[in-house]
Amino acid sequence: MRTLIFVAWLLFYVSFLLGMKRMWTGKYVRSPLARALIMNMGTETDSPDSPGYEAQQWYHCCPDMLGEQVCSQFVQSHLDEDTQAFLRRSVEKSGWLFTQLYHSLFSSIFSPVMSRTSINGFLGRGSMFVFSKDQFQRLLRIEPEWKGQRMLDLGAGDGGVTEVMGRHFHEVFATEVSTPMKWHLQRKNYSLLGIDEWNRTGFQYDLISCLNLLDRCDEPLQLLQDIRRSLVPHTGRLVLAAVLPFQPYIETGGTWVRPKEHIKVQGKTWEEQVTHLSTDVFLKVGFEVEAVTRLPYLCEGDMYKDYYMLDDAVFVLKPQE
Repeated sequence: MRTLIFVAWLLFYVSFLLGMKRMWTGKYVRSPLARALIMNMGTETDSPDSPGYEAQQWYHCCPDMLGEQVCSQFVQSHLDEDTQAFLRRSVEKSGWLFTQLYHSLFSSIFSPVMSRTSINGFLGRGSMFVFSKDQFQRLLRIEPEWKGQRMLDLGAGDGGVTEVMGRHFHEVFATEVSTPMKWHLQRKNYSLLGIDEWNRTGFQYDLISCLNLLDRCDEPLQLLQDIRRSLVPHTGRLVLAAVLPFQPYIETGGTWVRPKEHIKVQGKTWEEQVTHLSTDVFLKVGFEVEAVTRLPYLCEGDMYKDYYMLDDAVFVLKPQE
């Protein structure tokens, strides 16, 4: 009898999830606000190789709208082989029905007591993609064989993006809050530092990356100042990615609140916000833009979407002399 009840429950759960998958698209969501939220959160689930695929729009920019100081630093990026490979893997994983059902069930049970980042770490899913190795090298203007001494990745997640940068450095350090994600970083032999100790180690870094962290930080301006002091003088660089439109908030006790230091970025378009960040926010803390590009911030999907995408501006910043 118990087996029959379990099978019936499982069939109901699968039917419910499949029904939710059908509803969780812009076509079936009736609320205009919900439709707008879905469109802001992710891409359509077309294959990257399908006809009419518009992924190149992810990289579109009007340099003339960036302002005179920033326009000359813009680097045009394109959909390349590594990015397409990530998208193909995401589409393939999204089609693993039983794996996705298990992930959905696990998330439903543990989401009240565990962050989504930690859940993804336990399940080994939700990997992020910010830039390919070729895009990274073009931004930093380095050759494939170039090597630096020491780098630090703040908020490194599972280390997927760290790996793209880390191949160019002899020592790779990382910080991360989520314990399951720390396990992934340790398995990749990265040196873990506490979130309150990375800027008090007694040494400096040739490169610090701060990828999509600025809008989830309670004191972003203080963070930028700490980064500046922790870079090797003259040659040290900061690689910073920011999701635009810039909407800062942090999670406190299960609720989302404004950070203590609220950076209000002016402008409605991607270009206007990039210009304001470059000529106002970064300059105030002693950084100037050496390069900037537009890239999609990609995340592996689930049974509802093949992958998720947000709009990123990726900067290479150097300390002012």
